[in-house]
Amino acid sequence: MTEPRRPRKKTRVTSLDIAHRAGVSQATVSRVLAGSPLVNAETRRRVEQAVRELNYKVDRHASSLRTQRAGTLALLLFEDPTPDESHINPFFLSMLGSITRACARHGHDLLVSFQQLSDDWHADYEDSMKADGLILLGYGDYLAYESTLEKLVEQGTHFVRWGQVEPGQPGISIGCDNHAGGMLAGRHLLERGCRRIAFVGDASSRFPEFFARYQGCDAALREAGLCMLRALQVDADSTEEAGYAATRALLARGQAFDALFAASDLIAIGALHALKEAGLRVPQDVAVVGFDGTPMARFADPPLTTVVQDTSRAGELLVETLLKQVRDQPAHSVMLEPVLEVRASSGG
Repeated sequence: MTEPRRPRKKTRVTSLDIAHRAGVSQATVSRVLAGSPLVNAETRRRVEQAVRELNYKVDRHASSLRTQRAGTLALLLFEDPTPDESHINPFFLSMLGSITRACARHGHDLLVSFQQLSDDWHADYEDSMKADGLILLGYGDYLAYESTLEKLVEQGTHFVRWGQVEPGQPGISIGCDNHAGGMLAGRHLLERGCRRIAFVGDASSRFPEFFARYQGCDAALREAGLCMLRALQVDADSTEEAGYAATRALLARGQAFDALFAASDLIAIGALHALKEAGLRVPQDVAVVGFDGTPMARFADPPLTTVVQDTSRAGELLVETLLKQVRDQPAHSVMLEPVLEVRASSGG
């Protein structure tokens, strides 16, 4: 009597199997899986098709031992003043989804870490194999933060940040063209007949994104022979509460204004409440424009005109740019063009 045949043990698919199926070398398969730009499009297509057909799964542990990479990127979110316990600016939440999807497409895990600026957050993630590089979102006072970026450059850490893009900055930045966005807002308000435009938000080098928005609006006014007035500028952090308090302070100055350009949507929403409380109609008495393009802008009362930043493309670029650094490929800063979305708060 013969013994029943034992089922054959399923063998693990290897990169050699992929190479045989695709008709390429094992080294070429490794280059494709690593995202190397040295592989032509047709060869990449054949390898990727073989990967799908054989249901090949990358052994992350073995891969990291060979390459001395973790296969993980770290996203560091820095606390922002918020009315709840999240301490996360809602603008960054929309970007987080895009970053997560981009990491998945590139075969990387994402480690999300909430940081306080007072912590020793610039400790070297790469040497500890926690992550291959850092994505930095949110930082508050840039002048206090700049020295830490310089330390990251000195220690050779791969990192990319979301923020204002300017010459001579440490490291690589992905950001919106805030000056162009300010000009969009200023030109739009001028077209609506506004001439005295208030600005609510910090307009100094401590907050370069806000400052560039202010300067862009001022440039638009100067094209028309006007300018922004310092008497109509009030500092504010990016929260509804700060926008409300700053607008109340602005109104208390007794200086007439027919438009208000807020440095963020959150500030603008707070300003809308303060204006309504003061008996002013929006947009009949004061036109209001925000900045960011957050989902909540659509549901403000009235719906908020805002300068929209492309958070979807921003998330993709942050991941792609960081991975270029990790793979020792050329990488550079990028500025994304904003667009103006006109709604009822400015008479749209």
